[in-house]
Amino acid sequence: MWMLIALVIGNMVGSGVFLLPSSLAQYGSISIFAWVFTSVGAILIAIIFSRLSVLLPKDGGPYAYCHEAFGNFVGFQIAYLYWIYSWVGNAAIATSLVSYMSYFFPIISNNNLASFLMIAGIIWALTIINILGIRKAGTVQMITVFLKMIPLVLVSFLGLFFIKLNHFAAFNVTHQSNFMALSGSAALTMWALTGVESATVPVDHIQNPRRNIPFATIFGTSIAIILYVLSTVVVMGIIPMNMLVNSTAPFADAATLTIGNIGGGVVAIAAIISSVGALNGWILLQGQVPYAASMNKAFPRFFTRVSRYDTPVNALVLSSVLITILLIMNYNKGLVDKFTSIISLATDSILIVYGFTVLAEIVILIQRKQYKHFYKKISVNILAVIYVAWACYGSDHKTMMYCLLLALSGVPIYLFTQWKMIYPGNQSTSLAGTI
Repeated sequence: MWMLIALVIGNMVGSGVFLLPSSLAQYGSISIFAWVFTSVGAILIAIIFSRLSVLLPKDGGPYAYCHEAFGNFVGFQIAYLYWIYSWVGNAAIATSLVSYMSYFFPIISNNNLASFLMIAGIIWALTIINILGIRKAGTVQMITVFLKMIPLVLVSFLGLFFIKLNHFAAFNVTHQSNFMALSGSAALTMWALTGVESATVPVDHIQNPRRNIPFATIFGTSIAIILYVLSTVVVMGIIPMNMLVNSTAPFADAATLTIGNIGGGVVAIAAIISSVGALNGWILLQGQVPYAASMNKAFPRFFTRVSRYDTPVNALVLSSVLITILLIMNYNKGLVDKFTSIISLATDSILIVYGFTVLAEIVILIQRKQYKHFYKKISVNILAVIYVAWACYGSDHKTMMYCLLLALSGVPIYLFTQWKMIYPGNQSTSLAGTI
């Protein structure tokens, strides 16, 4: 149970809690209200995922639900997008991790080769840990969540005594309407609260999933929301907006202003621990999602191979290879620019996944003719759909177009997989062999 809660909290309370205040400062204090709407949306989505885990207790999370509701093609697209989101997001988390390491080792931020080697090394170390088994990964998750919660809670509550209300006077600094500024900042806060589905992906490895998954999902999401909202308010209240928008380590800077240089160092360490925990959890998921899809014959058989520890070794390794390629493609960018461009793509990908998953529960209930309290149940889904549509509207439209094109890139893989099922031919010929 506690490992499951740690997985949810660790995946949600990752790099965003330490870097997001700077990104939100470009909108002004109006972004605090974005947290309110995003928190409500995250709770609604968490409720739906927890109900789906009971309605359809299968490995794979969003893929399993959408496959059941909409069939093979949509199921494939959701699995493909969710898989892309998981490893693209891992690149962002690893970048954030290294940016806070540069607090102690400035050469990392000044040398592209040093930062690349550090990011890649951390990714591959955690990939090996996950290959060694889910329980070992879960133990790492519990340790990192416990360690990072201590400084987060202390700084958030101590910082309340150093808040200056005049720092919130810059309500909307975007020269846009309040609605547009609120929508844009909500798209950023959505990145921070992704991970609500974490407990539903490795269902087959969880004891008593009907009880543990709903509780872990709702409880873990609530804790993450409290930490995010409180820490954002504290940081914005301590650092003026014109300074905060240029800060590369806002939480550490806030700690330095309130506690001193030692406090800044402690928070930088907390950011590193937080990102390690989040990265560990998401590397677990980047293997489980394609593995579940492959077992359901949606992905090529290459992904079904498991290690002697019963972990999806091919899926884990290929995902980390793709992360490494993505990092190479962004080799010449600075750490902050790299982080910003990656999270935009990752957020748009997960919004599509969430939207289809929310609709999937309605379809499954109708398919199974489970009409008891039907309208009461789907009222949650309707509100969640409205939230997802609003978040998509607030995101960068160009990035959303790239996301849709990326989704279409999976169509040839889907057609190839379906062709192999219909015309198996030589069984030794498979995608695994071509890779």
